[in-house]
Amino acid sequence: MSHEQPVSRQKTNAIRFLESKAVDFDILEYEVDEDVSAVHVAEKLNMDPDQIFKTIVLKGERTGYFVCIIPGSCEIDLRKAAKAIGDKSCDLIPLKDLEPLTGYIRGACSPFGMKKKFPTFLDETASMFDRISVSAGKRGMQIFIAPGALAQLAEADMVDLIQ
Repeated sequence: MSHEQPVSRQKTNAIRFLESKAVDFDILEYEVDEDVSAVHVAEKLNMDPDQIFKTIVLKGERTGYFVCIIPGSCEIDLRKAAKAIGDKSCDLIPLKDLEPLTGYIRGACSPFGMKKKFPTFLDETASMFDRISVSAGKRGMQIFIAPGALAQLAEADMVDLIQ
């Protein structure tokens, strides 16, 4: 008798969170390599890079940590992000702080299931799609979900965040 693990996927905090909410979502899996960029993930999944959203953690000058979710092919506009949180300025957190703060590593940061709940903002371009993809909390796994459901469950405001 073989003791090999079935092909069933590992449950991440993000997946457990979504399952607890009984929301409609799919898991998309892809082979991981050195390139963890959202554009590369889009190529692997044969999807529009604007439909793959990346989760970015920032720190406002006065307001502290917050999360922005933007299209994979775009760059965040720090002035717009600061305005969204109601701060004068903000900056990306140092990469070394990502895992201790969120529980996730670069290339696998999900807006769901972080160690702590942070104010969250979703770029308004998400509404152009029926479903978008965000990290499932593990490299090689993406959550495919309706943007409205993502915004509701992540308690995210939809705003303009990109350059």
